[in-house]
Amino acid sequence: MELEVRHLRALCAIADTGSLHKAARQLGMSQPSLTTQLRRIELALGGQLFARERTGCRPTPLGRVVLSRARPLVTEMRSLVAETRAAAARATEGPRLRIGSTASRAIPGWLRRLRVRLPGTEISLQMDVSANALLRMVASAQLDVAFVHEVEGSPLRLPESLRRRVLLDREPQFVSLAADHPAAQRPVVRIGDLADDRWMVDPTVDGEWDGLRRVLTSAGLNPHVLHGDYLTAASLVATGEVVTLCQPTSRARADMAVRPLHGDPLGVRLMVAARTEEELNAVYGELEAAYWEAARQSPAYAEWLLRSGDARGAAGGTLVPVSG
Repeated sequence: MELEVRHLRALCAIADTGSLHKAARQLGMSQPSLTTQLRRIELALGGQLFARERTGCRPTPLGRVVLSRARPLVTEMRSLVAETRAAAARATEGPRLRIGSTASRAIPGWLRRLRVRLPGTEISLQMDVSANALLRMVASAQLDVAFVHEVEGSPLRLPESLRRRVLLDREPQFVSLAADHPAAQRPVVRIGDLADDRWMVDPTVDGEWDGLRRVLTSAGLNPHVLHGDYLTAASLVATGEVVTLCQPTSRARADMAVRPLHGDPLGVRLMVAARTEEELNAVYGELEAAYWEAARQSPAYAEWLLRSGDARGAAGGTLVPVSG
């Protein structure tokens, strides 16, 4: 008996689920068929791969050796199939560009520029709060490129097969608060000025909660923290219920102020990832221009850039200081 990819996939499924019954269901086959297949595999390899226990199946020492070789092969084959299907789709459907991104004010300008630069290309966008999920989708050829942010102190898991380019090594995170909040009257807010406020954070955003917790702990604060999405947070910020971290490109409203935090205690790295350098080159210039366009449109960020001496935000436009 010669081992095939389907046999290796079966071994990985048994190890991952710890159960012949669950593995069979995952593989879309009956348990007796999977049991028979496992016996044939063990016979071909000359040893028992799994110990059958009352609590399930556990890999034997031989099984662990086989699995250490099988998993990379199964993953590589899965990627090969995904990339082949994607290439076939592109060949029959015409050029397309599948973009993934975490939330960013640069997205509209990026898409606008790409449509001008790549006429006739079908451009799609998939938003996700999880940067790691988007990177996995690029690695498996479900997306072509992903624009993501990496919260300081919480490194992303970048698949080895991907190439990346850093747009900004450290983007400071600002705070959004009600326009009538006492701290909003100052151009820069000290974290201690928010000691009595409730904070809100979206824990599904990779690294976001850990980053906020480090900032609050370093400042000696232990405020009440609400968990929720940032769309809801914006409404609660405007009514003075909570304050929340925000991107510096966020725009203030009549009922909500956006301010930098004193000392810039938290930053994120902005990067774009793809499988090849060619794919990065195809989108990076437009993304860079769109980001700095968004930066110029945020008065609070514009003033921060002036103070920090970063001239990149001034290219192609005038930086307008924030009032107050």
